[in-house]
Amino acid sequence: MFQDISEKLLTHYVDGAWQAPLTSQMAPVTNPTDESELGRVVLAGRDDVDRAVEAARAGLARFRHSTKQERLELLQRIGEVAEGRLEDLAVVISCEIGAPITMAREQQAAAGLSHLRGFMRALEAQPEREDLPGGDLLIREPVGVSALITPWNWPINQISLKMLAVIATGGACVLKPSEVAPISATIWMEIMDDAGVPAGVVNMIHGDGAAGGELAAHRDVDMVSFTGSTRAGREVMTTAAHDLRRVALELGGKSPNLVFADCGDALEARVRHAVAECFLNTGQSCDAPTRLLVEDSIHDRVVEIAAEAARETRVDDPAKPGDHLGPLVSEAQFTRVQRLIEAGIEEGARPVAGGPGRPEGIERGWWVRPTVFADVTPEMALAREEIFGPVLSIMRFDSEEDAIALANDTPYGLAAYIQTGDPARAERLAARLRAGAIHVNGKSMDEGAPFGGVKQSGFGREGGRAGLETFQEIKTYHAQWDTP
Repeated sequence: MFQDISEKLLTHYVDGAWQAPLTSQMAPVTNPTDESELGRVVLAGRDDVDRAVEAARAGLARFRHSTKQERLELLQRIGEVAEGRLEDLAVVISCEIGAPITMAREQQAAAGLSHLRGFMRALEAQPEREDLPGGDLLIREPVGVSALITPWNWPINQISLKMLAVIATGGACVLKPSEVAPISATIWMEIMDDAGVPAGVVNMIHGDGAAGGELAAHRDVDMVSFTGSTRAGREVMTTAAHDLRRVALELGGKSPNLVFADCGDALEARVRHAVAECFLNTGQSCDAPTRLLVEDSIHDRVVEIAAEAARETRVDDPAKPGDHLGPLVSEAQFTRVQRLIEAGIEEGARPVAGGPGRPEGIERGWWVRPTVFADVTPEMALAREEIFGPVLSIMRFDSEEDAIALANDTPYGLAAYIQTGDPARAERLAARLRAGAIHVNGKSMDEGAPFGGVKQSGFGREGGRAGLETFQEIKTYHAQWDTP
């Protein structure tokens, strides 16, 4: 499998075929577990971008006239092919980003099928033509050619949320996945090809940030859907503004997790789940609940539980099954996380589990110690910056109003989490927390629920009906006829 894919990493998928690049620059693909090289990936240049966008425009001209039933049948075929490639995806994701194989199999690889089911239900329910109350007609059409720029941390999750929505709405696209995780994207495009997605409808160029910039700025791209850092999102938005191109952004986060004393006997389970949620994917999730805000009366007990949970969290070889953590994805991530852990100590936060450096006995690879800080205050870097590693910061509050103020004291707004035994309190808080998703007592999102944020976490939604609408234009039709 790897040999076949390594050859395709030196090509781009354009107009229904694996095509040789028009530029020759390459970059290594590294296994973060031991820093070994998995292969090399070609980096697209301007000519490669032009060729892919041209193919997408030609594919759009044909595919935009497909019927809803034809698109539903195509999505069904994609699901059938993807089902047979889930293990390939899981193994590759485990190798290229260091996700433990159990998590890679059950969450990372499986995300594509989950989103597909949500999109199929949404497409079946969405009318293409809708009578408005006054008698006019509303028509939904594809937005056109979309540039899809995706990150490495949840590669198939983000690719599928964008690309399946494009297919469902009758559009066309050019994908630029992260050069850090190009192998899983290549398998995904093999799935598209084997399922019979028409030539030009989905295209992929490998490349770095420069290639993404070329794609986002291309004159024949109608929309840019970007997932990544807030800094890079600003650049994408600035670039797209020159041509007033539509943009959807899913960016960073610093999600709060509010823990109240009324959790009662469920407190320990809630806190342990909060720690596991923060550490999931080795903390490399944009909506990770990294700020644990705790009511004063239970603060010391919560610190004890969180510290114990962190100390019990294992790090181990991603190839082994189990619920342990793998390494961070790269040296750059490792350096950033170490810097922020050290900054927390220098600023006076109290490490109660973990700390700087690699876990004992590990000398190679980008491994970090699962870390919990207490006595974190709002001005500290731990409370303000997105760390993107398994680092939890505990802060205290003395009232519901104080908790809301602390939770909203961030430029981000992707998600917020609440632990409480009081349904009325959860409703009150949800109405006042500035975030795109509110999770209560460990409840995750259902299939088809829209995902996205507010403030500097971006705008636009992915998944389900809202995800379809992100890639659609609305046209209104107004007519009257003379009668004899």
